[in-house]
Amino acid sequence: MSVTLADLKVGEQAEIIGFTDELLSLKLLEMGCLPGTVIELTHQAPFGDPIAIKVSGYTLSMRKEEAATIQVKTN
Repeated sequence: MSVTLADLKVGEQAEIIGFTDELLSLKLLEMGCLPGTVIELTHQAPFGDPIAIKVSGYTLSMRKEEAATIQVKTN
C-alpha cells in the first residue's frame, strides 16, 4: 500500500520517495521536495485543505490534491 503526503496527520514526519504526477513533480522539485528529504506536516485547515509542510527549512502550503501525488515513507 502506498502512503502519500495527504495521508499524514499533523505532527507526523515522513521521507519523500517519489511522485505520481510528472508535471507537478517538476514544480515540487524546484520548491525543495526532493526524494530523500524529510518533511513534516505542520498545519491543516479545518476542512482538511490546504495543508502546510516543513521542508528544506521553510513552510510550504499546498492543496491536498497536490499532496496526494507525493509518495512518502513514514519514519
